[in-house]
Amino acid sequence: MSKDVDFAEAISTCLAIALDRLADFNSSLCVLNSVGGRGVVHTFGRQVLPIVWDYMETNPFNMVGANWISGIEAIRDTLVREAVIKNSGQIAFASAMEHPLSDDSVDAFITDPPYYDSVPYSDLSDFFYVWLKRTAPARILSDFKNDLAPKEEECIVDKFKGKDKSFFENSMSKAMVEGRRITKPNGIGVVVFAHKSTAGWEAQIQALLNAGWIITGSWPIDTERPGRLRSQNSAALASSVHLICRPRENDEGSLIQNLIGDWRDVQDELPQRIHEWMPRLADEGVAGADAIFACLGPALEIFSRYTKVVHAGSEKEITLREYLEKVWAAVSQEALNMVFKGGDAHDLEEDARLTAMWLWTLTAGATDNGDEEKEDDEVEEEESSGGEKLTGGYMLEYDTARKIAQGLGANLEELKTLIELKGNKARLLPVVERAAKLFGAEGLQHPTIRKKKKEQLSITFENVVSEEELKYEMPELKMEQTGKTVLDRLHQAMLLFSTGRTEALKRFLVEDGAGKDDRFWKLAQSLTSLYPKETDERRWVEAVQTYKKGLGF
Repeated sequence: MSKDVDFAEAISTCLAIALDRLADFNSSLCVLNSVGGRGVVHTFGRQVLPIVWDYMETNPFNMVGANWISGIEAIRDTLVREAVIKNSGQIAFASAMEHPLSDDSVDAFITDPPYYDSVPYSDLSDFFYVWLKRTAPARILSDFKNDLAPKEEECIVDKFKGKDKSFFENSMSKAMVEGRRITKPNGIGVVVFAHKSTAGWEAQIQALLNAGWIITGSWPIDTERPGRLRSQNSAALASSVHLICRPRENDEGSLIQNLIGDWRDVQDELPQRIHEWMPRLADEGVAGADAIFACLGPALEIFSRYTKVVHAGSEKEITLREYLEKVWAAVSQEALNMVFKGGDAHDLEEDARLTAMWLWTLTAGATDNGDEEKEDDEVEEEESSGGEKLTGGYMLEYDTARKIAQGLGANLEELKTLIELKGNKARLLPVVERAAKLFGAEGLQHPTIRKKKKEQLSITFENVVSEEELKYEMPELKMEQTGKTVLDRLHQAMLLFSTGRTEALKRFLVEDGAGKDDRFWKLAQSLTSLYPKETDERRWVEAVQTYKKGLGF
């Protein structure tokens, strides 16, 4: 084929891609860009095709943006930017479960596989597929044999397609086996993964272990645009975690199959490994859910170096799920030590430790305060649990919350005055919702302003209302008892401040003795750094701390 024909084909391909980009900004799923400027928000603001009740149309030949010319310019800029790369690569169309490369032929196997059930890739691809099928050059069209994107072998979890966790694990294991097969014994594997559920992580890690990989490290790297809709106030990771792996092979390339680990030795080594790793993550600014999953690599290196791990003196094999329970416990304990700045958190009751760990887990921005636009699967989960939406507070996936609680020796079901469970969601209640529990059946009423008859001011100021008469009129406060735990007492103090009862707050801290407990101030200091900025809880707990010196504590 001549250079002119190759060049024409390349131009045609770029134009086809530009048309695909234009379609993304010209569908009936586009909405007005009311936040970031003029024009429209493209179809894929999220990795779904949502219903749009009031869509926005734009002229494809307008001179402002979201037009044909901007698509051409975007492709041109990409080509100019990538042209500095001197080495050229080769691309092959193949299934990850049947790789065309030969055994032990590559130094590095790097993959960004499907994220369990997060994205229906093939369904979303249909949006672009149907346009490319009509516009791409003839030679490329040979890959567009189907009416729509192929879906049968897609490695995801999708209940509507009959693909469950087992299907995902089996398919992913085959792909990871192929990756290990083509990687040299001294080579390296990198698997990029990000998922908000522990089930998704367990499935991906189990697939790697089944395939004969040793997971040696993990690190969260910011790979997503910060302003994308999915990242704003959502329960997703702030980063994509890169799992670093090595083939569990002998020097000649054969799989190591008979290396048995002792469960006691693995458990003894785990806490020290987490203790070494967590401060390093903190120094790099990695916190919350990102830090938890970043600890998986070092923790799993201990477990995955063996063919299997068994109880001493028996043949009972330890499952990955059992081991991950221990990992979560070790991470929880280490995180608490960091939250309380090296102090002993064990002298605090389980509700305080769980609250601190819960908020720390959400440090990286994985909060759900009930006000944002929810993902389709989240709405579905709420509806399936009886139609009642979980709003306010701080949300976690139930299994994540259960693992945190279990790692701290707590039981979620026994903390109903602190945690609300619905479906596969768990919610740490906001402080205001605990008022009835902390102050009796009537809760803590908010202050009301005393009404005054409107009068005409005279030049002699005879009818001026005094400053004393303008003060809030507080209903009588009847505290049935001080809180049973340090967290209860701190929440009581925060609520007293929130309703302007400063004198009652002082009495509570001094006469009732809440402020005489050092644990009270230690918890207050820790929660100050954990409650998200601009929240009422953060403001209230900071205000309570201002009374510490003034009252002689």
